[in-house]
Amino acid sequence: MSGRTHTKRFRVRKDSVPAARRHVESVLTEWRLGALIDETTLLASELSTNVISHAKGTGDYFELGLRRRNGTLVLEVSDSYQWRMPELRTPTLDDLSGRGLVIVDALAEKWGVRPRDPGKTVWVHLSIEQARVR
Repeated sequence: MSGRTHTKRFRVRKDSVPAARRHVESVLTEWRLGALIDETTLLASELSTNVISHAKGTGDYFELGLRRRNGTLVLEVSDSYQWRMPELRTPTLDDLSGRGLVIVDALAEKWGVRPRDPGKTVWVHLSIEQARVR
């Protein structure tokens, strides 16, 4: 089952966040990766919410991709907002936002951002084998 890929487009609007979570759960259930559903749906929710919050007015859609490759699940969220790349920051206790990438950083084996034309892709790697051990 290595090498599977699935990509879906979502509208840049609030109701796409729960739709993205349901989509991730459906795909991972089909791929028999139930041990990764909770973490991956949370990550998809955080990254999708970032698109909705920060990429408004830059395009009608964002893409959510899932890829299974060499013992790794890759989650990618791409948008067309190219003027600002996401950065990990340390929010204070009084900050009302800014914790999304902190969550991503805590859960992911590794993660990053790469530019695309137009926009960017935030990618996350999760170990399939580590999830099965838990």
